[in-house]
Amino acid sequence: MKPSLSMPIVRPWSREYRHGAPTICGGLLTSYGIKALSFPIHLPPPLPNSRSLASARQPKNTPISAHGDAPKGLGRRGRGGQSPGRGGRRSSPSTRGTGRHGPSFTGTRSRGGARGSPPAIFAQGQPLKQDAHLAEAELTELVQGFGNLEVLPVLPLRPGWGTLGKPGALRTNFFSVQFKNANMYEYEVAISSKEQIKVTGNMKARTMQLVEQSPQFASYAAHVAHDRCQRLVSAQKLPQPLEVPIEYREEGRADNPNPLKLKVEFKFLSELKMSDLDLYMSGKPEHRGIDTQPHISALNLVLQHFARKNGVRMSRNKYFFPSSSEPHPLSIGVEAFRGFFISTRLVYKQLVANIGLCYSAFYVPGNLAQQMGEFLEKTGRQMPESFANGLKASTRHLGYARTYTIHGVMTGKTAREEHFDCEEFKAKISVEQFFKRKYNITIRRHSDLPLVNVSADNNRPVYLPAEICEIVPGQAYRSKLDAEQTTAMMKAACNQPAFNGKAITNEAFKDLGLRPNAPGAALGSFGISVSPDMQVIPYRVLSPPTISYSGNTPLRVQDAGWNMTDAKFHTGVDMTDWAVLLVNENQRNEFQFRGPKDPELHTFLEAFASKCTASGIKGADKRPRIWSVDLPPIHRDTASARHRDIAKIGKKLTEELKKDPKKKPSFVLVLLPAADKFIYQGIKRLADVQLGVHTVHMLLPTARGSRSSIQHQYFSSVALKVNAKLGGVNHRLDAGSMRWLTGTGKKTTMVMGIDVTHPGTGSLPGTPSLAAVVASVDDEFVQFPASFALQKPDWNKDSKEMVEDLTRMTMERLQLYQQKNKGRLPDRIIVFRDGVSDGQYKHVILHELPKLQAAFKQISPGPKQEYRPKLSIIVCGKRHNARFWAPDAEHATKNGNTLPGTVVDKGITDVYLFDFYLQAHNGLQGHGKATHYIVIYDENNLDADTIQQGTHTASYLYARATKAVSLVPAAYYADIACERGREHLNVLMNLGNGSPQSRSAVDREKTYQTASKMWGQGVHKDLRDSMFYI
Repeated sequence: MKPSLSMPIVRPWSREYRHGAPTICGGLLTSYGIKALSFPIHLPPPLPNSRSLASARQPKNTPISAHGDAPKGLGRRGRGGQSPGRGGRRSSPSTRGTGRHGPSFTGTRSRGGARGSPPAIFAQGQPLKQDAHLAEAELTELVQGFGNLEVLPVLPLRPGWGTLGKPGALRTNFFSVQFKNANMYEYEVAISSKEQIKVTGNMKARTMQLVEQSPQFASYAAHVAHDRCQRLVSAQKLPQPLEVPIEYREEGRADNPNPLKLKVEFKFLSELKMSDLDLYMSGKPEHRGIDTQPHISALNLVLQHFARKNGVRMSRNKYFFPSSSEPHPLSIGVEAFRGFFISTRLVYKQLVANIGLCYSAFYVPGNLAQQMGEFLEKTGRQMPESFANGLKASTRHLGYARTYTIHGVMTGKTAREEHFDCEEFKAKISVEQFFKRKYNITIRRHSDLPLVNVSADNNRPVYLPAEICEIVPGQAYRSKLDAEQTTAMMKAACNQPAFNGKAITNEAFKDLGLRPNAPGAALGSFGISVSPDMQVIPYRVLSPPTISYSGNTPLRVQDAGWNMTDAKFHTGVDMTDWAVLLVNENQRNEFQFRGPKDPELHTFLEAFASKCTASGIKGADKRPRIWSVDLPPIHRDTASARHRDIAKIGKKLTEELKKDPKKKPSFVLVLLPAADKFIYQGIKRLADVQLGVHTVHMLLPTARGSRSSIQHQYFSSVALKVNAKLGGVNHRLDAGSMRWLTGTGKKTTMVMGIDVTHPGTGSLPGTPSLAAVVASVDDEFVQFPASFALQKPDWNKDSKEMVEDLTRMTMERLQLYQQKNKGRLPDRIIVFRDGVSDGQYKHVILHELPKLQAAFKQISPGPKQEYRPKLSIIVCGKRHNARFWAPDAEHATKNGNTLPGTVVDKGITDVYLFDFYLQAHNGLQGHGKATHYIVIYDENNLDADTIQQGTHTASYLYARATKAVSLVPAAYYADIACERGREHLNVLMNLGNGSPQSRSAVDREKTYQTASKMWGQGVHKDLRDSMFYI
């Protein structure tokens, strides 16, 4: 077997763990086909510690979906909304440098059972029976009803169903929901006290728990569901007024001589007629305007009532059950648990529940002192302040259980050494003495462990010894996962489709209380039942395009990838005058070169140059300039030392470039001795912003530490990247596959991608969001230069998703197109908007569409020659929980995923909107995840086959891969450009897991001004018209 280069060179995932610990929803991870999470390169047979975990880019701190979202806390960018934003995402050297998908020479065996054995198929042998409402005649009648109406560009109705591809039926994680009751009643919950004490958070939840135990509420408790906070729905109308008096007490405390007396009022809001849902789901256009959000919200309260009482809630619709789930250790004091996502959806003539797997990180419960001791023993350091800050710990020294929030680890202050003036004992005593005299508690770890502060008031601290504190079970880990934790999380969440299907239909129904007559569930009282069987829906498998390289010789596509052996890039660039920057540490590792004159270095560079030449790049045989910088060992570095290192590298590059300012290198190949997030980002900022020179990084342990076949793959991946950066065309698609964009040649098209990345959990408050707009410049649709803009968050927000400076950025893209096309502007513009959630479609129409149109007006030749291209906007959704299961082994990949090219536009799509799910890529590991495409604006009158097949074939145009990717390249490039922008602001975006107190004390406006100063004029003028970011 020849070596395969179809697997991605791996890189840390980013973007989606913006808010707290990641939740991985699904087990797909690598199968999303985009990003990978560790440095090794993966080839069959699998090498030790080299599992490819290419992820679905989620995406920045929600739970990781066991079906395939990558952790948005492993690093996502707070990509918008995030879904909190894609917080904290981060790139790395060519692990990233080589691309997420390396060039392919043969197919790869995926992880799906024994070699040669058929994949495990969920529910194999069980009949695939579709519901009657999915009959062809029914669906035809639906779209025919839409056809009788005037076609409007804003949120267009579905123009028809797709017909291309091989049809079939598959299972999906949507379950039919039946409801018998005609109405539900909605109430507002108001909690008040005579003392006017504000009741918030956990205190509200505890109050509602006491309400349920109250005799005054006993007759209503069986037929209500609530959010433990401010909203309640009832299957029966409650009397008005309804007030329940509560004497508040902490859980576990039997008596309280002076209880806080609360009054809980239930105020009637509305009667929800369930018949409104039937009207909306009928698909008749006159019912499209019915506001179903209150009904959906109420149904979610009912469906999640059992889980809310018995599980741990994470985000809006995700629940975890540590007592019934196996823990997966991630690091000291942190472990992962499996949970489930559940949400109600409306589809054509069917109410369904979408149920999926999630994984999220939790603190390990137990004694705080023991955990501190473990940190001390295994790391030689005290428990990090970032680990403990915000952690909830309970004590029993008062005679009952009381929960505190830790606000700081008091390093240097121990129970024996810390003294205070004690009024009760009228003496200055130590914390150790106080607990002995007051509570007869002997503090054993009085001198080696620090105290913890449980007071939010810095002027009046309250110190507790760690050994009397117990970490409360079920606490989500809030910090961003580090590389080690991320790898462990991915290993836990990367499950095969068959495993996930069984978990959903068995454990999920039990844990979520969806089985009939589940004790404590509210479903029966509301007349609601959930089918235990997955929905069976139609799907089609679209054909791949034909791929060609130099000479237009077609290459055969297999499993969404192709073999590029002996092929040359369609248009190779000239890399003459390239340079090499050798970054060396004083403490060498086995992969580090001994200096610029090291013979092994020259052999290494000759092998790389040979690969570039073989790929069709010119000038690779010219000897490069070699520069060298020596740095101190990484393990001895401090933050200030790393800044000095970057300054040293910058000085070296500046000196070398000044020697011949008119002969700037075509690119600088940077050779790094080890993974170093700070040095990598620092060099990128130097090159992109200050010096204006292309850089490509190689990680030497990866490039030199593998057998020759893998090094061959690595070099091929870097060559793909070099050619794309310098303006070349790696490969093309056949003319037929491009015709949806090129037409007959009389009208031209520009494809745009828009994305926004947001500050994450490790960012300073006030750090701006960053928007990127990329656009094609010709009919090749290969080169996508980018425009950038910082976005100041609103005063009450941490991020902003809608692109504020879109008019300027669009103008820049149109002006470059005009420059590259002899003054002509595109007749059509197709925008792929990434990072927008379901509830933000109208925000794009209201805020971004006018800015696009303003750019068209500004670039018009004159008032009488207004430029008005035909515009379409398609949203790309990746943060969804829809998953698909192949019907049998014949129609599945080697690991049991659905086939590349799978498209779904019936059964689970919107009743009215023009949307579809497309899985263009081949899911390599875990459970593959499709991208959800929604046409929200259309002046081009796109039909279903055009946009579905066109998006599918475009997925084969990604410049750094020899395979289809899971996200249309325009949106993918915008995402990568956002990541590069984050690197330019790395000091603010990625502080790591520092003290929340110290970060929150920073003035937001000052931080934004600092970011603006760092950003300056943005990308250097010499790089702005290129794909420097790829």
